Amino acid sequence: MAFKIASSPHVRKDSQTSAVMQRVILAALPGLAVQCYFFGWGTFIQVCLAIATALAAEALVLKLRNRPISPTLMDQSAVLTALLIGVAIPPLAPWYLVVIGTVFAIVMVKQLYGGLGQNLFNPAMAAYVLLLVSFPVLMTTWAVPSTLAQSSAGILDAIEVIFSAQGAADFALGIDGVSMATPLDTLKTDLSMGLTADESLKKAIFGGGSTGEGWFWVNLAYLCGGLFLLVTKTIRWHISAGLIGALFVCSLFGFGASPDTHASPLFNLFSGATMLAAFFIATDPVTAATSPRGRLLFGAMIGVLIYLIRTFGGYPDGVAFAVLLANLCAPLIDYYIKPRAYGHRGSL
Repeated sequence: MAFKIASSPHVRKDSQTSAVMQRVILAALPGLAVQCYFFGWGTFIQVCLAIATALAAEALVLKLRNRPISPTLMDQSAVLTALLIGVAIPPLAPWYLVVIGTVFAIVMVKQLYGGLGQNLFNPAMAAYVLLLVSFPVLMTTWAVPSTLAQSSAGILDAIEVIFSAQGAADFALGIDGVSMATPLDTLKTDLSMGLTADESLKKAIFGGGSTGEGWFWVNLAYLCGGLFLLVTKTIRWHISAGLIGALFVCSLFGFGASPDTHASPLFNLFSGATMLAAFFIATDPVTAATSPRGRLLFGAMIGVLIYLIRTFGGYPDGVAFAVLLANLCAPLIDYYIKPRAYGHRGSL
């Protein structure tokens, strides 16, 4: 009798990398569509530009490394990285931001460490931090939501703003209502000026509610996409639950202690890139912890760091910094939190 010997992990269903990437990309499409609805065609253009740049950069690096190009490009990991960068960058930001960020993510963060599965940090978040530190004004200036804009801008207008020098200048200066600060940045600035959270939330950018205009629906769309990933078992629930749960608890405690100087849990959960991080960024299996308990702790660490950076840090949204700091701690988490060996009563 012939036996087939295979190395671990022993899984019942063969799931190719490309199939997993396709499901994640598919799940992100509702969020992308809602972003385009509220913030215009700029997001779609940035995503397309990021994908083209990612494929070109990865092909070039693979050629220089004498590695096969087609199989690597077909796994669609570069496309997913580009998609995450494209939706994270302000829709009308100058074209060179997404090109610089995408090249850095693919070449320096991914391929420099050996390619998919070898990188230490989440490539999209490393690129975002690079751009945020290098271009702080452009990266924290967002397009005006369609519900607040004086007139709707078409795809040609978005192309002009993104690719022309004058359009980029108008975006950076906020001329003619082209751009404005994000809700997170607006709230942080108002609190530093002595306004209460309730007074700040009365501004038009918050839509008369407790979240930013349009941002609630964007986060809700990514939440729906994340639930699809959970149902199809593309990702496991531990990291997402740890992140959302920790962020909720921290914001609930802060809001309960001082509602005038702290945002509500609803604001924290449905503003910025919270749901995108919880289901599409932090769940990257390469840079996260591996055991179930380790993933819970990994997600909770990100949630706590997001809250601390948003509340006490110098940047309005702390998702990228929180994810990278947690990536640094992932090996340590795996070292101290190990799964119980089969046949043993206690953990090793």
